[in-house]
Amino acid sequence: MTKKWDVVIVGGGLAGYVAANYLAKSNLSVLIVEKGKKVGGRARTDLIRQQYFNLGPHALYKKGKAKYIFEELDIQLNGRSPKTAGILVESNMEYQAPFSPLGLLTTRLLNWKERMEWARVLLKVMVTDTGKLEHQTFNQWVQLTACSEKIQSLLYSLGRLATYCHAPEKASAKVIVSHLKAVFGGVLYIDYGWQTIIDQLHNKAVILGIQVQNHTSVKQIDIIEQGHFRLVLTHDKEIFAKNVIYTAGPTELYHMFDERALHSQNDFLANMLPIKGATLDVALTHLPNPENLFALGLSEPLYFSVHSNYAQLSSDNKSAVLHVFKYYLPGEQINETSVKKELEQFLGKIQPGWQNYLITSRFIPQIKVNQRLPQVGDEQMLHRLKAEIPGLYLAGDWASRDSILLEGAVNSGKQAAEEILKKEKS
Repeated sequence: MTKKWDVVIVGGGLAGYVAANYLAKSNLSVLIVEKGKKVGGRARTDLIRQQYFNLGPHALYKKGKAKYIFEELDIQLNGRSPKTAGILVESNMEYQAPFSPLGLLTTRLLNWKERMEWARVLLKVMVTDTGKLEHQTFNQWVQLTACSEKIQSLLYSLGRLATYCHAPEKASAKVIVSHLKAVFGGVLYIDYGWQTIIDQLHNKAVILGIQVQNHTSVKQIDIIEQGHFRLVLTHDKEIFAKNVIYTAGPTELYHMFDERALHSQNDFLANMLPIKGATLDVALTHLPNPENLFALGLSEPLYFSVHSNYAQLSSDNKSAVLHVFKYYLPGEQINETSVKKELEQFLGKIQPGWQNYLITSRFIPQIKVNQRLPQVGDEQMLHRLKAEIPGLYLAGDWASRDSILLEGAVNSGKQAAEEILKKEKS
C-alpha cells in the first residue's frame, strides 16, 4: 500500500471500475480506494427477504454509449425492455399515456390538434442537434418547441423521467434533450439488479491485477510536484500516485485539495447542485391491478413502475417488485412523513389495496441520484476544472460535459482511462 502506484482511483463505483477495466489492459499498477465496506456506490443492489432492490428505479439506455462500453468490456446485460404503454395521472384522473402509436390514438388527454402537435414534437426531439442547445435551459427549449400547455407538461414529465431533473428553468436543454433521445430508443431493466454489473466489473478487474482497498477513505490529496501525488488515507496512512482518477463527489474534491490548488474552480465545486429524490421500493405477492405497470404524474413529480415484469428481481421470480419515486426540486425542504404518505397514496391510485399483498418495502427519503444538476455554462467550467491539475482526471456522474447518470459515469470513466493510457504511451 505504501508503494507508488501508476494510477490510484478514488471511488469504487461504476466510473471507477470502468476506468480500472480499461487500464487493466496495460502494464500500469492500479489501485481502487473505496470508502464503503462494499463496492458499487449507488449501483449496488440489496437483497431483502429474497427481493432484489436497487436504490430506487434504475434503467439502462438500450442505445446509449454506456451499453456499448459494457459490451466492449464483455459485461453481460441480462434483462428485458418495458413496454412504452402506461398511464398519466392528473389530480384524480387517469389518462392513457401517448408514448406509443396506440396511446397517441386512444388517449383522452389530448384533442386531435394536440395529438398532431405531440407527434411533431416527438419527431423534432429525435432530429434535434443537441449541440446547438448549449446556451438554452430546458424550460426555454420547451417553450420554443411546444405551444400547447399540455404538450409542454408532457415534455416536462418526460424530462424528469429521462434525467430525474425537476428544475427545467435551471437544467441544460442540451443534456436533457440528449437523454430524451436516448430514452426514446428504449431501456433495459437488469436481472437481479445493477449489482450484477458491478460484480462483473470487479471480478474482471481483480483477475487482471487491479488492487482494491475498500473501507478506506481518502482524507487529503497533496501535489508533491507536477504529475505526482500523495494521498492521505484512513488512520493517516499515505500512498503515492503518478495519476489520480477521482470519481467521488465534487464537494469532497473541494475539501481534499488545498484550496489554492483548485482556486479558479472552488465556487463551481462548492455550489454544484445535486439531483435528489425519494423512493419507495416495494415487493408484493402479486399486483392488485396487473394491467397498470407504469405511471407518471403529469403536473406532480411522481413515478411508478413495475420492474419485475421485465427483469428477474426475486429469488423465485414470482413476486412483483416495483418502485414509486418523487423527484425533488433543488434545495427542497423535506418532510419525510408527508413524502412517504404521498408515495403510498400515489401507489394506492395505481394499485388499490397493495398493502394486502405486501412482502416487504423500503422507504428512502433522500437519495442523491446525481452529483450535479446540469446547468448552462457547466461545460466550460468542467473543461477548465479538468485542465487545472496535470495528472488529475475526473470521472463520475457529474464529470461528463454532455451527460449525467449512468451515461456520464461510464463515459467519463472510459475517457479518463484512455487519456492516461495515451499519456503513458507517449
